Amino acid sequence: MHRAALVEDALHEIVERRLRNRGFRPVITAYTGYGGPGWARVMARVVLTRGSHARKRLEKVRGWRSFMSSPVSNAVVRIQIGETVTETRTDRSGYVDCRVKGDLAPGWAKAQLSTDGGATVEAPVRVVDPDCKFGLISDIDDTVMVTALPRPLLAAWNTFVLDEHARMAVPGMAVLYERLVTANAGAPVFYLSTGAWNVAPALTRFLGRHLYPAGPLLLTDWGPTADRWFRSGQEHKRNTLRRLAQEFPNIRWLLIGDDGQHDQELYSEFAQTHPESVAAVAIRRLSPTQAVLAGAIPGPAGTPEAVGSGGKTWFSAPDGAGLWSLLRDADVV
Repeated sequence: MHRAALVEDALHEIVERRLRNRGFRPVITAYTGYGGPGWARVMARVVLTRGSHARKRLEKVRGWRSFMSSPVSNAVVRIQIGETVTETRTDRSGYVDCRVKGDLAPGWAKAQLSTDGGATVEAPVRVVDPDCKFGLISDIDDTVMVTALPRPLLAAWNTFVLDEHARMAVPGMAVLYERLVTANAGAPVFYLSTGAWNVAPALTRFLGRHLYPAGPLLLTDWGPTADRWFRSGQEHKRNTLRRLAQEFPNIRWLLIGDDGQHDQELYSEFAQTHPESVAAVAIRRLSPTQAVLAGAIPGPAGTPEAVGSGGKTWFSAPDGAGLWSLLRDADVV
């Protein structure tokens, strides 16, 4: 195992022991999962908190608070869906991410999660109808939320200092998503980002406050791995796209991102390797100033642009209204 991972594990063990001696108890933070008839992917994290009850939801949460929790590694977590109970254990960072069996009807369902010494919590699960043929996979940073992620200092400020009330939504994107899911009844929406799981509760509140359709967040852990200092955000997105294509082979995805980072190359690669899984690609175009700061070249304005990406048409516009107009005129929706 990588030296950084060994050091992190040792620190977690010391902190966990001391906090338990001070009366801290485990609490489960449940994330939104997804699945299909007969199965579900359940995601959660177990951390230590003062007292035996879950922490009260704060009206305003500074970003740094999300990173000041102590994970519980190797804890037994029981997942119940209907009458089916599955036991699993948290990983070295306190996370649970597993596929379990359970009879679930299409729509929204719930899984019950419990651990020794902690209260039982409910995890929402988006169950995709097997007859569904269309879905959305959306980036978050600078696609639905203005985070200025390409600028490292501002990205750090947005992540660790600001609360979700201070963040701005990209104009028109919530309306675009709502129109897309209305035009395609039962279409699932997945939010894929390189952000850390620590900020998932804040992101969920942000999406709900700005009326984005509810859907699972697919984030990552920023800590060291068994073989490297930090996880690869691009590899996380690449693996997640492949996984969704395998789990839902009948769905053709509208991939939505921005031109400030690596969305275009990742979507192009996915469209080439899984052309049957891609309906189209919609790219939110950054302003010229944002594009320059991001190290990108501002794209052409106006009409859809067809590129060599698995034969798929790419659409580019600065906001949700422009993308909706292009998608509607091209009969993508």
